[in-house]
Amino acid sequence: MKAKKILLIISIIVFIYFVGGIVYSFTKNEFIDKKIDKNVTIRGYSYILHDNDTSIYKDEFKKLKSNLENESIDYLEYAKSVSKMFIIDLYSLSNKKNMYDIGGVEFVYPSIVDNYKLNVENTLYKYMEDNSDGERKQELPLVKKVIIDSIEENTFVLGEEEYSGYKANLSIEYVKDLKYDTKAEVVMIKVDSYLYVVEKN
Repeated sequence: MKAKKILLIISIIVFIYFVGGIVYSFTKNEFIDKKIDKNVTIRGYSYILHDNDTSIYKDEFKKLKSNLENESIDYLEYAKSVSKMFIIDLYSLSNKKNMYDIGGVEFVYPSIVDNYKLNVENTLYKYMEDNSDGERKQELPLVKKVIIDSIEENTFVLGEEEYSGYKANLSIEYVKDLKYDTKAEVVMIKVDSYLYVVEKN
């Protein structure tokens, strides 16, 4: 009889741990979505979702995909999506492996990518601990929401060339306030069918 009671208690404990594990796995990544198909792309463009992209990035990616795969592209909406996704990816440090896993790179104008990476490595990502083994203890920011305060179409000079493009002013909200930037200005230029980020203030 005593053995049956002990067996029952053990069964209950195992059941509680099992249920708890399921609940934890569904809730711990509310903002980091680990179940994204790596092969989700946008027809005619090089944008791709990665397995560690956040849920709000994923939502904005869907809007971007719908717009860019439409017969008539809305470039103002394209600019809104790019500016938001760039900021979400850049400032969501907690889902990055290390200081070299830099967010927003795919939106940056190709000729300035190296300078962009070097600048971010030496500033925003400089003190990020490596998380290759998944044991990072450091608390890092995760973007919860990006709001476009204003966006305007304009012309911009890069080198000796003049391009049409957009300048967006954005507000950034985080899952937890760790005193990172809450405002950003993003300048984008149009090259062929792409909008590229060329400046972030």
